[in-house]
Amino acid sequence: MKLFSTRNLNIEAMPKTAILKGLSDDGGLFCPKIEDITSSAFNIESMLGLSYKDIAKKVFKIFLSDFSEEELKIAIDGAYSKKNFGSYSDVVTPITKIGENFILELYHGPTSAFKDVALTILPRFLSIASKSNFDEQNKIYILTATSGDTGKAALSGFKDVPDTFITVFYPTDGVSNIQKLQMQTSEGNNVSVIAVNGNFDDCQRLVKEIYTDKDIAKIALESKVLLSSANSINIGRLVPQIVYYIYSYARLVKDDHIKFGDKINFVVPTGNFGDILAGFLAKLLGTPIDKLIIASNSNNVLTDFVNTGVYNKNREFYKTISPSMDILVSSNLERLLFLLSGNDADYVKSLMDDLNKKGMYKIDDGLLSKIRETFVAYYADENECKRAIKEAFTKDSRLIDTHTAIAYACLNKYSIDHSHITYAFKPSVILSTASPYKFVKSVLPCVTDVNIDKIDDFECMERLHELSNEPIPEGLSALKDKKIRFDTTLDYNKCKSFVIDNINKGNL
Repeated sequence: MKLFSTRNLNIEAMPKTAILKGLSDDGGLFCPKIEDITSSAFNIESMLGLSYKDIAKKVFKIFLSDFSEEELKIAIDGAYSKKNFGSYSDVVTPITKIGENFILELYHGPTSAFKDVALTILPRFLSIASKSNFDEQNKIYILTATSGDTGKAALSGFKDVPDTFITVFYPTDGVSNIQKLQMQTSEGNNVSVIAVNGNFDDCQRLVKEIYTDKDIAKIALESKVLLSSANSINIGRLVPQIVYYIYSYARLVKDDHIKFGDKINFVVPTGNFGDILAGFLAKLLGTPIDKLIIASNSNNVLTDFVNTGVYNKNREFYKTISPSMDILVSSNLERLLFLLSGNDADYVKSLMDDLNKKGMYKIDDGLLSKIRETFVAYYADENECKRAIKEAFTKDSRLIDTHTAIAYACLNKYSIDHSHITYAFKPSVILSTASPYKFVKSVLPCVTDVNIDKIDDFECMERLHELSNEPIPEGLSALKDKKIRFDTTLDYNKCKSFVIDNINKGNL
């Protein structure tokens, strides 16, 4: 399977090269053609008795076609190990009941967020690809923008990987206290963390500009440094997320919750559109998915897009209690436009040019109709998010974080909208993307009366644990005694110089 730039079909790459580059030279994202995915669809029924690792291997063999079976086995076994996922290493992403529906628990990795599923394996993909494509003198420099969870997951995954170095950029006031501590206390001799005066969209734009900057590219080439990414713009980040959609469907059938062939919905708290795009790829591979429900917070640019066909980032930006969704430019939407336009890279390029120049674009009615065949979009504001946390706790005895709560609230809205259709009910799976303890100062007041201004995050954790008996992840409770290593804050226009200085040092 070859991969193509979403903006120029003349730019193509095999998976290993695409993973190493992260982003195409023209600013496009590497993506397979839609017919190459659908023609690779396999019998989902054959997945029913397979382990998570076995399903992963089958998915990776399709999308990462130039990796050998042995290379895939090494990557999979190393990523989904007891070291990374503890007692959940066999299932990685367990699925449990919530009312009539289900929660897919994606937060049992080392940093308690769904990004761990992909970012424990991406460094292994990069290492294998590097050995196949470059000599030993090359070093890889990973640049990553984060709205909270990607940063720590990437720092953890790439920690002390030989000849690989990583810098994470996060918005100064756009992450929770715990997320910030996770990044600031990161270990490893090859990591660095920079707070950027701005929001996540600024951080994401910064990384993309660095990748396509010809002067920086020349400096990196002379220093024998390859720039790459750990964001979901990297196809190696996106592909591992496909697996848990297929695995969760297989588990629901195996556990007699549904019959094989029954269609289900997935509800995904969505910011950068990568996680829900993985669900669409799973559907293209044959997974019986009816609707993919986009769940947005007050930054509801995706909701408006699906409902109107107009993507407009020229709007007020809200800082919310679900910060990983505080995004106005959803990068992975570009891949969906490429696929559903029939791989029309020229059309996608024109849309992205409009977005860059005008801050908005409008798609044609035919493409919008295709999107609506699978995608439905809702949003929940701050108060609805808080009420959802309380309702899940009191009604369903489930403690959920501020992002999962957005999905919970949006599923309620979807259910109400379809309640008049007697045959419309299909089980829905809510993707739970983070431990509630990562956003403890937002979650605790929703389930009990407490003055959080008088207690710190760690006492909040203890209070929440006493109320719920939900275990506190060890990696979060241990932050209390860790030393802060990274506290640098830079203006946007100073960040490129920071990267250039790192490359020029030679030893990064």
